[in-house]
Amino acid sequence: MMAGVLSGLKVLDLTWGIAGPMTTMVLADSGADVTKIEPPGGDPFRNQLGYKVWQRGKKSAILDLKNAADKEVFLALASKADILVESFTPGTTAKLGIDQATLAKLNPRLIYCSITGYGRDNALSNRPAYDALVQARTGLMFEQRGWAEGALNHMNGQPDPFPDLEIPQDWVQGAPRPGPLFVASHWPSLGAFFTASLGISAALRARELTGKGQWVETSLLQGSMAGAAGVWQRAEKIDADGFDTWILGNRSPKGHFQCKDGNWIHNWVPNPRFILQASEGDTLNATPNLTVQNDPDRFGTGPEEILVMSHYQPILAEAIAKFTSKEWTEAAAVAEMTMQPIRSIEESLADNAFIEDGCVTETKDAELGTIRTVGNAYNMSLTQGKPGAPPVKAGANTEEVKAEAAKIIAEAKAGTAAQNAKAGKSIKAPLEGITVLDLGLAIAGPFGTQLLSDMGATVIKVNGLFDMFWHRVHIAYMANRGKKSITLNLKDPRAMKVLLDLVAKADIVQHNMRYDAAERLKIDYESLKQLNPKLIYCHTRGFERGVRQGLPGNDQTGACLSGIQYEDGGMGRAGEHGEVGRPLWSFTSFGDTGNGFLSAVAMINAVYHRDKTGEGQFVDTSIINAALLNTSYAIATPEGKGFDRPRIAGDQVGYSAGHRIYETKEGWMCFVLVEQSHWDELFTVLRAPRLTIDEHFATFEARQKNDAELAKFIGTRLKTKTAAEWFAEFDAAGVPMEIVDEEFSRKLHDNADFQKNKWVTSYPHPVVGKLDQIGLLVTLSDTPGVIQGRPLLVGEHTKEIMSGMGYSEEDMKTMEEQMAIGFVGMPRMPTRKPGAPLPMSPSAAQTDK
Repeated sequence: MMAGVLSGLKVLDLTWGIAGPMTTMVLADSGADVTKIEPPGGDPFRNQLGYKVWQRGKKSAILDLKNAADKEVFLALASKADILVESFTPGTTAKLGIDQATLAKLNPRLIYCSITGYGRDNALSNRPAYDALVQARTGLMFEQRGWAEGALNHMNGQPDPFPDLEIPQDWVQGAPRPGPLFVASHWPSLGAFFTASLGISAALRARELTGKGQWVETSLLQGSMAGAAGVWQRAEKIDADGFDTWILGNRSPKGHFQCKDGNWIHNWVPNPRFILQASEGDTLNATPNLTVQNDPDRFGTGPEEILVMSHYQPILAEAIAKFTSKEWTEAAAVAEMTMQPIRSIEESLADNAFIEDGCVTETKDAELGTIRTVGNAYNMSLTQGKPGAPPVKAGANTEEVKAEAAKIIAEAKAGTAAQNAKAGKSIKAPLEGITVLDLGLAIAGPFGTQLLSDMGATVIKVNGLFDMFWHRVHIAYMANRGKKSITLNLKDPRAMKVLLDLVAKADIVQHNMRYDAAERLKIDYESLKQLNPKLIYCHTRGFERGVRQGLPGNDQTGACLSGIQYEDGGMGRAGEHGEVGRPLWSFTSFGDTGNGFLSAVAMINAVYHRDKTGEGQFVDTSIINAALLNTSYAIATPEGKGFDRPRIAGDQVGYSAGHRIYETKEGWMCFVLVEQSHWDELFTVLRAPRLTIDEHFATFEARQKNDAELAKFIGTRLKTKTAAEWFAEFDAAGVPMEIVDEEFSRKLHDNADFQKNKWVTSYPHPVVGKLDQIGLLVTLSDTPGVIQGRPLLVGEHTKEIMSGMGYSEEDMKTMEEQMAIGFVGMPRMPTRKPGAPLPMSPSAAQTDK
C-alpha cells in the first residue's frame, strides 16, 4: 500500500467552523494522524452538514483545557506532535497556557498554525469573525457583483467610462436589485483553508532542513485577500495599452445562457462564431467552420468590448435557446469550446466520472447511509493519500488518547523518551534553493508557481513569442510576480535545447497545458525524468482525469460543474417573493487560484518527500478538485439526492432572518446570530425585548418556522436608521454584525498594519507606474515568505538566463532574429478597435478568466 506523503506525522486539531477543519482534513487525507481536541459537550458546530466531510479520518478526544488533569494530557500530546492547528480568538491560547511560545519551549519541532478572523495585534483583531461578517466588513459582498466602472476604475476612484450605456438586468449577474450580494460560498474561510495549507506545507519543508518548527499564521481576512487578489489591484496608469478590461465590471454579460430545456449553460469567453454557426440549422452542428486558428469573432479584453458584447448578447441568447443544454454541451466538447452546464452540487457529486477520478469519494455514514463527498485534493505518483474513514462521534477516542498521553508522561519521567533531533542548517525562506520552471498558461498554472516564488523559490517563467498580449492584461499581473521570464519558441530545436538544459538543473517543472501537447513536444514527465531523475513534475487540468480530461477548462466551467454557480446564484430555493436565482460566477472564487494553491501544496509536499528520500515524482490536480473543495459543505447520495442544509434564494440576501444582510436607511448590514443571547441583544436594541419570550420568536424552532415574518420585522425596524447609527448600538450590545463596507478595498493598500505585515505590497512598474497588489497570504515566523519582485515583462530575463548558460551575444542575436527566442520589447499585439477583428495568441485563447 502506498503511504500518504504526511504519513507518520501527528496533528492536533483545535479548530471549528470551516477553514480549520478543512485544513486538518486534507492533512489527514495526506496520511497524517489527526486528533481533534473538542471541548466538553463537543464542537459546537458539529451540527453543520460539512462536518460529515471535514472531520473524516480523525480521532476525537474531549478535553477541558481549563482542567489541570486534562491540560496535562494535552501538553503531553503537544510535546510529541508535529503540527497543531487552532482557531481561537487572539489571546485565548495564552490565557489557556497553550500559546505558541509556551508549546515551542516544550516541543521546538512543533509547527503551530493559527487561523484567526483578522490576525493579531491590529485594529480588527477582536471583531466577530464569522465568515459572512468578514465578507461584509471587507466588502466582498459588493465584489461578487462588481462595479459599473470596473475593478481598476473603482480602486482608483475613476468614473464609469461608458455612463450612457444601458444594459438590461436580464443580461447581467446578480439579484435584480442594487446593493451587495450574499452568496453561498464561504470565500474568506476557503481562502484561509488554502493559505493555511500552503503555510503548513512550507513550514514542514523548512523543518526538514532546519530541524525547527515555527508559527504559521493566517486569517479569514487574508483569505478574503486571496480571493480578491485579482480585483484588489491598484495601478497608477490604468490606461496603459491593453491593461484594463471589461471582465470584472458588473454591467458586462458573463456568458450565461438559458437553453431550450430551461437549463443554463456557461460559455466563457462567449464565442459568437461557434454559437451562431453551430445553431444555423434545425439541428445543432457540432463541427462548424472554425478552422481559423485566431478566431476574429472572439471577444477581446479591452473595456470597449462591452459595447460589442451588448450587441451580441440577445443574438447569442436567441441562438442558444434553440437547443437543449445537453446538445450544447456535447457540441462544445466536439468543437473544444469552454462551455459547460450549470448544475447543483448534488448533481455534481452523482457524476460517476468524478468517482472514477477520485476527486469525489463514496463512503458509508452511520446516520445517513452511503454518501458521496469531495475526494482527493491532489494526486502524487509515489506518496498518494486517500480520504479517511467517516467522522467519529465527539469524544470517541478520549480514553485511547489519554492512554497515549500517559505513556508519553511516563517515558518523560523515566528519562526514556526519544530526544528531538538537533537543528540543521539555517535558511531564510522555506523554498530557498529550489528552482521552478513555469510553463503554465493564464491563471490556474502560474498562480501556483507565484506562491512558490513567495515561499522563496526561484521561478523561471517560460513564455511563448506572443505572450505579450495576455501578460499586459491586469488579470495576468496577479499570477506572475517574483518570476524571471525567458521567451522561447519551443518549435525551434535551439529553443528546445535551452529549455531542456534548464530542466536538467531544475527541481520542479509545472504546466497546465493539455498533456497530449506536452507529449507531442516531448516535455512530458516520462521524457523529462530521463534528463533529471529527481525532477518533480506538476500538471494541472481544468477537469478530472477521464472523459473531460482533454477539454479546455477554466474557473467558470469548473464552477458550473461543481455546483458553485448554482448555489451562489440562489438557484436552489425560491425567495420571499418567489424569485429563483440565476447562475453567478463570483469574482472572488477559488477555481483557478484554488487549483494554484493545491498545486503549490502538492509541489512543496513533493519537495518535502524528496528531501527525505531523494525521489522526484509526478503530481497533479485540477480546477474541478478545487471547486469540489469549495462546495464540500454539501453531500449527496450516489443517486444525487441531497440532505437538508441552509440555502440562499434568488434574492441573495442570506440563509435566514438571523444570518443575512439587511438594507438600512442608508447602507447595508450583515448579521450572524448564533446563540440565544445574540437574539436577546438584537431585540433589545430594536426596542422589542418582548420578542425574546414571544411564542413566535422565543425558540430556535419558532424562529425557523416564522423566519420570513421575523426577517420582515427586523428589516422594517432597520430602515428607520442608517447603518452607521445602528452599528454603534449593536456593537455596544455585543450583537455579531458588520456594516457591508463599500470602501474597504480602496483603503486597504494604505493601511499601515497591512503594509507592516506585508499583506499588501507595492512596487514601481515600467508599464503601469506604481502598482499595489495583495501581498503575502500566510506568515511564517522563522522562514517568512518573500515578495521577489513586480509582475514580469515577457522576455525581460532571456539574455540574463541564456548568458548564464554560456550563450554569446551573437548567438542570442541570431536566435532572436530567427524567432527562436524573444527579448523584452518585441512587437506587441495590436489593440483592437470596437468591432474590429482581434488576432489571439494560442496562450491567450486558453485563458482562465
